[in-house]
Amino acid sequence: QGINLALSELLAQRKNTLIFGEDVGKKGGVYGLTKGLQERFGPLRVFDTLLDEQTIFGLSLGMSLTGFLPIPEIQYLAYLHNAEDQLRGEALTLRFFSNGAYENPMIVRIAGLAYQKGFGGHFHNDNSLAVLRDIPGLVVAVPARAADALALYRCALDLCEREGRTLVFVEPIALYHHRDLLAEGDGGWLSRDTGESAELGRGRLYAIERPGLALVSYGNGLLMSLRAADTLRRQHGIAASVLDLRFIAPLPEADILSAAREAGRVLIVDECRRSGNVSEAIVTALVEAGFRGPIARVTSADSLIPLGDAARLVLVNEAEIVARATELATRDPGQ
Repeated sequence: QGINLALSELLAQRKNTLIFGEDVGKKGGVYGLTKGLQERFGPLRVFDTLLDEQTIFGLSLGMSLTGFLPIPEIQYLAYLHNAEDQLRGEALTLRFFSNGAYENPMIVRIAGLAYQKGFGGHFHNDNSLAVLRDIPGLVVAVPARAADALALYRCALDLCEREGRTLVFVEPIALYHHRDLLAEGDGGWLSRDTGESAELGRGRLYAIERPGLALVSYGNGLLMSLRAADTLRRQHGIAASVLDLRFIAPLPEADILSAAREAGRVLIVDECRRSGNVSEAIVTALVEAGFRGPIARVTSADSLIPLGDAARLVLVNEAEIVARATELATRDPGQ
């Protein structure tokens, strides 16, 4: 609902905004994210495309150069890879090679990451973000909750209008219809629109008084970290703050360092693969900034995601977070 409202705002505020992709028009998207938008704004502004990601990106590039603000959807993260060079080799190099004469603002929406139940395998559960974080100048955001989605999309519109930026939103599929936080029926994951806009490269801290540990995460990891923090408090007497990165490019390094220094210990919860992903960059940022407290990370395995219950063998889980956090919180800081 938060993403749908954000897209409605963009369409209403900027008349040259276009939303398109596979099934986003008449059907309203595989998960209902664009439901009702075509009826409200018409099929010239919200429409379906061919089932071809290269066509979708090519259309976006042409439209952005002619004064439109395209918001294309890539139906699944795994479907990005056959067309990713149109981001790397075209969209993000145009300003560079034209010495600033051209710009191509666009907001790319990608349904991605793992933990999707009942419909899986590596084509529909993909946790590889390395290719996106490696593209110079590309902004990559991961909205986990409704209010964060609104704030991040408002920030994206501002960046498109002021700077002509290209942004990618990786939307966690497993959180699209999630409602509860700590117990079934508590509605604790729901949030209200605050009317705020996010700031580029800034995270969101779930603060706690006198934390002894900071959990740093994003996406599905945010939900698991907040649940783990509750378990740590109730069962182990450990106070843990939680930092939602929100942006994985650029990383909110100032917020990471601030949370780390306040808590003294950092556990990075990275739902993506252990190699080539966000947790490595966070550790590097902390070390280079002079943080000397204990740092650890829990990640998913360097593996494609298998079907069914076998996915649990490669994905980081809540119990693993609690166990690693408990060990880290009781470790001698000098070790």
